[in-house]
Amino acid sequence: MAQAPFKNGLLHRFSSDIIGRLDLQAVDLPVNCEIEFPGNPIEHLFFLEDGCASMTTTFKDGAQAEVALAGTEAVLGASALMGTKRSLNRVYMQIAGHGYKMRTAVAAMEFKRGGMFQDLTLRYLQAQFIQSAQTAGCNAHHSVEQRLARWLLLCADRNEGRTIPLSQEFMADMIGARRTTVTIVAGHLQAQKLIQYTRGKIQLLDIKGLEAVACECYGVVRDHLANLTEYDAGLGDVAVRPESGSLRLIHLPS
Repeated sequence: MAQAPFKNGLLHRFSSDIIGRLDLQAVDLPVNCEIEFPGNPIEHLFFLEDGCASMTTTFKDGAQAEVALAGTEAVLGASALMGTKRSLNRVYMQIAGHGYKMRTAVAAMEFKRGGMFQDLTLRYLQAQFIQSAQTAGCNAHHSVEQRLARWLLLCADRNEGRTIPLSQEFMADMIGARRTTVTIVAGHLQAQKLIQYTRGKIQLLDIKGLEAVACECYGVVRDHLANLTEYDAGLGDVAVRPESGSLRLIHLPS
């Protein structure tokens, strides 16, 4: 039985009436727990209360590349509400956690009601799309060092504390780089005292320093997720970024 208060950003904002209709079931989500797999039906939606999940594109040779990270801001499996019957991506836990799941059929009924459930689900899907698009551009345009710093920061934002249980092989898959290259780059970051790496574990020592190394993609994704549920953007509202770098809204007259 679901119990408030929730850590998940969406569940936290749903009314008690909505929560009551969702028929949420508590679930443990260990490392590598499969939430979606290419070609499999999407039978449940998941709301993370802690931990971190990775959405990847998987290739025929078994290689994979991450297209999005998800934490307590997320609802996983929501593409089923857009008409997707079978998953196109692999989604699995990279950092263990727990959360709640609900049947897709129940989610579809609530989505059709409109209101807050539909609104926040669509906002999250928009945020996921922006993250995936930014990641694609980042992997094509920025250096491995910038991409690794960006990825570590996004992962840390979704993980309580600064210690992340990850291997270099896993990191290489996530940023689309060779393991040998990631080993060299991680060593460079460690030499600058930005991180400390031991087998299977990375400790972030200097967040500001990592932000200086990371490309602008980290800020773009972070700011968009931060604004996910903090403003209402109607058709006449436009988000603009002044010289200060922070987002604000202006209203265009009709």
